[in-house]
Amino acid sequence: MMSGLFVTLEGGEGVGKSTQLRLLRDALQSQGYSVLATREPGGSAGAEDLRQLLLFGHNPLSLRAEILTHFAARFDHVDQVIRPALADNQIVLCDRFTDSTKAYQGYGRAEGDPAVLELIDVLQAQLNLVPDMTFLLEAPREVTRRRLAVRGVPTDRYEQADEGFHARIAAGFRAIAQQQPARMRCIATADRTEEAVNSQIMKEILSRLSHG
Repeated sequence: MMSGLFVTLEGGEGVGKSTQLRLLRDALQSQGYSVLATREPGGSAGAEDLRQLLLFGHNPLSLRAEILTHFAARFDHVDQVIRPALADNQIVLCDRFTDSTKAYQGYGRAEGDPAVLELIDVLQAQLNLVPDMTFLLEAPREVTRRRLAVRGVPTDRYEQADEGFHARIAAGFRAIAQQQPARMRCIATADRTEEAVNSQIMKEILSRLSHG
């Protein structure tokens, strides 16, 4: 039987997920918790190979193939990394999970097509793992574009997509949050320091840990 705590960070490009993942890991470890920080797509050796295909492959996949590849990476990640860590009573912090597939592929690429959203839900049900807590980080697109420009790293397939795609992703994340209010908490990051955002998320995680 799994124990531990599974926490995911979600949001569009440049909202601060990677920074918060690092800050949360360090803050929780400083308080004596055993923490695994990981990411998707990726997180296991096989899933990292699939990440390269999904983000940087020369030949874009069809929509259904793309969704199935994300889940192939996810199943390997869950089976080989996340479940063992949870069984070992660790706190697992993950940068993206199924909510991203639903937002990017379901709402972004498929524009909310019910058949595509249903496919994602069916695959998620087979995975049989839902995060205990999800923090949806949000910032206006003009803010995230500036952050990405400052970062200056090579952009992946999704970062290079048009503005309509990113607008649909943001709307998709909001729709998911409205459907899952008990699990998902929206956190605005545009006008707040990284430390202030971290403090808010830490407070909520520690409250969850203290109440079991």
